[in-house]
Amino acid sequence: MALKSTIYKIDVNIADMDRHYYQQHNLTLAKHPSETDERLMVRLLAFVLNANEALQFGNGLSDDDEPDLWQKDLTGAIERWICVGLPDEREIRKACGRANHVVQVLYGGRTADMWWAQNSKAMLKLNNVTVINLPETEQLSAAAARSLSISFTIQDAQILVSHAGGSFEISPVILKE
Repeated sequence: MALKSTIYKIDVNIADMDRHYYQQHNLTLAKHPSETDERLMVRLLAFVLNANEALQFGNGLSDDDEPDLWQKDLTGAIERWICVGLPDEREIRKACGRANHVVQVLYGGRTADMWWAQNSKAMLKLNNVTVINLPETEQLSAAAARSLSISFTIQDAQILVSHAGGSFEISPVILKE
């Protein structure tokens, strides 16, 4: 018998002063049985960093042909393809052919640094790719709850995260823009 996804109900308040985006989102996220709390919360942060009305969660781990998040235009063409984790470089090149812009969000500390060291030359050759590293996501992972109210304030590329358990900062590192 296959394991079912765990459903998370998350109320997200976004105040992104860098992009002038201020919005409240009531999200329902499905956590794949093989997914960690850390990856789920990094997916949420990837949503926050790219939030707009057209951005949607894809099937991600459940479907190799879909990203974790994507944004399509009214014709169905993929404008933005957003993936979380440390994929094979071929997967990113394939995504570049399908979408106008690809955003790769790395996490995992030293493992992400090693991935970048191995793949940076190939990534730098691709014109429509942004690579973001989130070096410290442990506190983000600890905030995970099946029912969560969380706020993200972004200013000068710094992210302040606030929830019932406290607040902390995340400093993303843009490796390629």
